[in-house]
This record gives sequence, C-alpha cells and structure tokens, in this order.
Amino acid sequence: MKSEDKGFQGGFRQSMAWLHTWTGLCVCWLLFAIFLTGTLSFYRDEINVWMKPELHGSQADEQTAQRALDRMALLAPKATNWSIGLPNEREPAVSVSWREPGAAQGRAGAKRAMLDAGTGEVVEARETRGGDFLYRFHFELYGFDRLAARMLVGAATMIMLVGLVTGVVTHKKIFKDFFTFRPRKGQRSWLDAHNATAVLALPFHLMITYSGLLLLMYSLMPWGMQAAYPDGRDGFFAELRGGGRPAENAQANREGGGREGGRGGRREAEQEVAVALTPIAPLLAQASARWGGMPVGNINVERPGTARAVIELRALHGDSLVDRGAVDTMKFDGVTGAPLTPADPRTVSATRGFYNSLSSLHMIHFAGPVLRMLFFVAGLIGTAMVATGAVLWVVKRAPERLKLGHTPRGHRLVEMLNVAAIAGLPLAVGAYFWANRLIPADMVTRSDWEIRSFFIVWALTLVHAVLRPHARAWIEQLLLAAALLVLAPVLNAATSDSHLFASLLAGRWSLVGVEVVQIATGAGLGYIAWRVARFKPPQKASRRSAASSSKAVESRSRLATTAESAS
Repeated sequence: MKSEDKGFQGGFRQSMAWLHTWTGLCVCWLLFAIFLTGTLSFYRDEINVWMKPELHGSQADEQTAQRALDRMALLAPKATNWSIGLPNEREPAVSVSWREPGAAQGRAGAKRAMLDAGTGEVVEARETRGGDFLYRFHFELYGFDRLAARMLVGAATMIMLVGLVTGVVTHKKIFKDFFTFRPRKGQRSWLDAHNATAVLALPFHLMITYSGLLLLMYSLMPWGMQAAYPDGRDGFFAELRGGGRPAENAQANREGGGREGGRGGRREAEQEVAVALTPIAPLLAQASARWGGMPVGNINVERPGTARAVIELRALHGDSLVDRGAVDTMKFDGVTGAPLTPADPRTVSATRGFYNSLSSLHMIHFAGPVLRMLFFVAGLIGTAMVATGAVLWVVKRAPERLKLGHTPRGHRLVEMLNVAAIAGLPLAVGAYFWANRLIPADMVTRSDWEIRSFFIVWALTLVHAVLRPHARAWIEQLLLAAALLVLAPVLNAATSDSHLFASLLAGRWSLVGVEVVQIATGAGLGYIAWRVARFKPPQKASRRSAASSSKAVESRSRLATTAESAS
C-alpha cells in the first residue's frame, strides 16, 4: 500500500496528502459539474439571448425607452406599476413586467413580455430556461428539494476548500512545479497539469469557493435567524433590507388604515382620469449626466396613468462592492418631470459590507467585458483542475492494475464516472443547445423538454461508459461533444435568421462571443480526443518482462556468434 493510502500514518504532510486525495475523489464529479455550470453562468445573459433567436434582430435607438412606455400604456393601462428593463450590451430587447390590481404578491403576480427595441412590438420568444437553468443548477442542482440541494452543494464546496488548503500543504514545491510541465510522461504529466491549473488561478479558486460558502450560509446555518426572528428568514431579510420586521409593518399598516381609508375616494377619482406621462428622454439624459455617463438600466413607474405617477430610474450597474444593492436611482414626478427628493443614503455595517463584497465578486454583476472574460477563463482553469485531479487518481494506480493483471471494481467505477462526468457533461450541454433549436418553438412545455434532453443525454453517457472500453468511451464521447459544439452555430444558421456572420456585421458581440466559444470549446475537446486516440497504454508487466527476456537471449546469441567467428 502506498504512503498516501496509509491514512494519518507517516507525518503531517502525508496525512494532508491522504485527506486531499480521498476528499477530492468523493466529490470531484459533483465539483466538476458545479464549476463548469458556474463558469457558464458568468455569461448567463448571453446564453439566454442566444437561446431566443426571435430577439436577435432587436436594435435599440434613442426612442426605445419612449416606445416601451407607449407600448405599456396599451398593454397594461390599469396596472399599478410598470417595470421596464432597457437594452444593453448583453440584452438587445426590452423586458417589461407589470402588476394588475389585486394580483398576488411576489413574482407569481407579475405579468411579463419582451418588446422589440426598434419597433416596440411584443416579441413572442420561444419558451426556454436558457442560461438560467445552468445558473440554478450550479447551486441548486435539479429535481432535488431546494434546501437539500443547497446543503449538498455546500458540503461539496466545503470539501473543495479543504482540498485547496491541503493541496497547498501537500505540495511543498507547488510554485516551482507550476513552471514545470513534462508532456507525454504519463502520471508525471497529469500531476504537472494538476499543479499548474491549481496554482495559476489559486487566488480565484480560494475566493470563489469561500464566497460560495458565504452565499449558502443562510441555508447551511439558519439557526441564528430562527432563534432571533420568530418569523424566520422573511423577518431577517426584511430587516436587513431596512424595511422593518413583517409583524411591525403589519401593525403599522393597521394603524394607518383609517387615514388611508379617508383618502380612498380621492385616489379612485384620480385614477378615473387618465393622465399622460411626461416625455422620458429628458429624464434619461438628466440621470445619466448625474451618474457620470452611466446609462439607465431600468424604468419603474408607480401608479401609471394617474396624477400621482412617479417615475424611478435605476442605473445599469452599481459602483459599490460593499453594498451590492446600492444602485444609483433618481425619482421624478411622472406628470411634470420635476425631480423628487432623493432617498437618504444607506449605511452598511462592516460585517454586511464584507459579505456583500465577496458575494459581488462571486456573481460579478459589476464586471465589464474584460473582467468577465478573465473570470470565465479562471473558471475554466478551475474546472480543468478538478478534471485533472480525477484523471490523475486513475493514472496513478495504473501500475497496481498492471501487477494485478486486471482492473479492480473500485478503479473501474472511478473510470466510468470520470468519463460520464468530464466528457459527458460538455456533451449534455451541447445537446441542450441543440434541443433549443430542434424542439418546435410552439411546443407546450418545451423548456422542460430542453432540460430533459440535457439529463437524458447525460445519463446515456454513463451507460455508454459502462458498455464501452475505457479509452474508446473517452474518445467517442469527446468527439461527439466536439461535433455538437462546433456545429451548434451551423444549426443556428439553418434554423433561424441569425448566424455568426450576420451577428458580426450587425455588431451583436454577445451572440458572436457565444458562438466563438462554442467553436473553440468544441475544437479543444476534439484535440483532446485526438491525443487520447494516439496514446499507447503501457503493456502488462508479464508481456514486458517476456519481451525483455527475449531480447536478452537474442543479444547473448549474437555475442556468441560474433565470438565464434572471431576465433
């Protein structure tokens, strides 16, 4: 038995190596899925748009905001509020939502639509979960109880943090090894690749893992909230947002009921008279100038069509990591356009500021194109780190299998799970993209069938890994994943009016980015499949020793013949 398998015998570093190996192996397949889908979630909005080709032709101009307001006056003239998300570099269309009188609270009571930014017409986009499915799967999996899934992901994330720390302790020359890569050296090459991917983005790995735990802490450790707040999470978050506890708010509403009732008749009378909103363009220019050129991202109108209408403009991005909810806002009288008194600035405690800073870094809502790309690359490196670690476990035990003359069941199980997780998940993602284009756009529950396609293909990769020889399973799944991803832009061009060259000419860079990454990823998977196909596994020990013995006998025979000739 090797020293790393002796548990806590052999010193501190050896015990850390044992802990690093076995904790990593237990969750490596789940961590690979979490890392890969989390990395794709950095471009969640871009994937959403790509998977709704009906929106690709939307082009914004200076009149987009006014068209959206005019359309809302026709769509929802009696709504209590309108919310309008304006186009930006990641979202070409206008997203609108509204709430009718008496509608249920929360997201369930809101109605939604997408508008063409150039015409203001309602766009009937296909039903799809798009990048949102990958984002939710990243921390809630799918088909599980939400709390149980978050607990499972939280446990895997904690093990990932343990693996990072023990990996640094185990490799005493880890930074020196980072600059060393020896190709075509079997186990040595896999260890070099694992070390390099671990060290190259080590600060990112530590940050993304620890901040992920912080984001899950309300689910992993809810006991403090339950003890301090009788109404649980709702009360905690209501007070955290500055709104007071629900019970206190309910009491205040009861006390103010009489006063509000006295004004009810006047309000109803005001609502009967339709009042037009002030033009929006001057308000947008005023807000953008106040925010140093930051564009307006959202328009919210309270009590539209009445003399008491209020227009609230929200900046596209916040500029604070400490308070990630602090997006610049301005309020205007909806009829006259006069600025209203701004809200008092919020104060954030040091503890809340620390939490907000790390959670903002984890979700990078603030990031521009360059920083988002760097995070994406770092996420791919982290995904590769997990993958190389899983493969290294198998490669490291190859000599043991050669001595035994067969593959132990445990080793074979790890081999099959490696193939299905590391090659199978990109294959399932490619199938998800293809399902988005092949399933009829008007099919009922089509978004559910897109997701089912993802899991059906992923399950089939495990069946394939069980039935096929190990090397052939790797090659076949990698090649199929490569084909699906490289040909996804071709399928897009064949099934929609949008294609890569049209997006290039129109300057739709988010769509160009999605398809370029699809092609590049597919090409990378194809290259890996080619390298696996060229790899020649070592022969069994018995054959190797027999061959060496034969060569020795032949060499001795030649020497004897030479000596006899010389004499």
